[in-house]
Amino acid sequence: MAQRIPRFSLDGVPDAETAHHPFTTEDGLGLGLTRFRRGEGADPVLLVHGLTSGSDLFTMPEHRNLTSYLLDHGFTDVWVLDSRMSNRFPYNTEPGRRTLDDLARFDYPAALAELRRHTGQRPVHVVAHCLGSVAFAMSLSAGTVDGIAALVANSVALTPRLTSWSRWKLEYGPELLQHALGVSVLDPRARSARPFTPGWALSRLVSLAHRECDNPACHMISFMWGSGWPALYSHENLHPVTHDRIADLLGPSGLDYLRHVRKMVRAGHAVKYDPRDPRHATLPDDYLTDAAGIDTPILFLAGDRNHVFGDSNVICHRELSRHAPDRHELAVLPGYGHLDPIIGKDADRDVFPQILDFLRRRAAA
Repeated sequence: MAQRIPRFSLDGVPDAETAHHPFTTEDGLGLGLTRFRRGEGADPVLLVHGLTSGSDLFTMPEHRNLTSYLLDHGFTDVWVLDSRMSNRFPYNTEPGRRTLDDLARFDYPAALAELRRHTGQRPVHVVAHCLGSVAFAMSLSAGTVDGIAALVANSVALTPRLTSWSRWKLEYGPELLQHALGVSVLDPRARSARPFTPGWALSRLVSLAHRECDNPACHMISFMWGSGWPALYSHENLHPVTHDRIADLLGPSGLDYLRHVRKMVRAGHAVKYDPRDPRHATLPDDYLTDAAGIDTPILFLAGDRNHVFGDSNVICHRELSRHAPDRHELAVLPGYGHLDPIIGKDADRDVFPQILDFLRRRAAA
C-alpha cells in the first residue's frame, strides 16, 4: 500500500528555501505565510486560497503544483497565504460572524505588509481562487491593498452567479441546516463522526444522491459548494491520490460565509455584509460601484464546466472591461471546472502556462 501524503505537507516543493512567516491581523487573528525562494530579484507572487482550503492547494506533492511551476519558470519568490478561511486554522468552525469583508479589511493588507517587510516595495503578483478571489478583488475595489501588478482570479470575482440548485441551497440551506437539523458546521469528514449524529446522518443522506464514486468526502464537498456529480471538478482531471485525500485539501466550514455569498448573489455582485458594522466602515457598501477604479490588470480564469460559479468570471470580465476595455483578460478553460484548474493532474500543461504568460507580460510592463 502506498504511503499516505501527510496533511499540511511541504514535500511538494522540495528544492526551494522555505520559511514560515506568522503575522497578526488588526482584529487579532494569527495567520501565516510560507515563502518558497530560489533566488533574488524576482517580483514576488502571492498565492491565495479559497474557503475551507489552504496553502496546500498550491504545494501538492502528487503532481506538479503551481508553486513549483512558477519557481521553475523564473518567478523565484513565491509566497503562499493561509488566511482566516484556511483549514490550517480553527476559525472556520468557531462561533461568531465571519465575512469576506474581514478578509478584505484585515487579512490581505496584513499579509502584504508582512511580505513587503522582507521583499521591499517590489510589485506583487497575485493568483487567487474561489472566495479568496472574491475577497481579494474586494480589497482592490476598496483600496485596502496597493502595489499589485497583476491578479489572476480563478472561477469567480466580483459578480458571483450560481446554478439554480446551488442558489436554492444557498437561499434556504443555512437556516434549514442550523435550525432544523442542528448542523452548524459542514464537514467533508462527517461520515467519520459518531453514528446517528446530525452530521453523520447528513453525510449518509447526501451519498444516496451521489453514485459517481465511493468517497463520501467527495459527495459532501459537492453538496457543500455546487451542483454536479461531482461539483467542484471532473474526476478525470484529478490524480487518484488527490481524490482519495480531498478531505485533507478541503476542510470544514461554518455557515456565515455562505450567508455573505447569499447576499452577494441576491445583489448580483459583491456587497458589504453589514453596512452598520463599524469594523468595516472604510469599506464600500457596493464593491462593484468602485471597481471601475481598479487599475490592476486581472486575468479571469473560467472553466467551461464550472458547476459552482458558472459563468461568473465571464460576466465580471465583461463588467470591468466596460470601464477599461484593454486592461483585463479572460481565459476560458475547456474541460475544467471550479477547482481543477488549480489541483488538476494536468493543470501544469493546460492552465499554468496561461497564468505564467499573463504574469510575465505584466511583469515586463
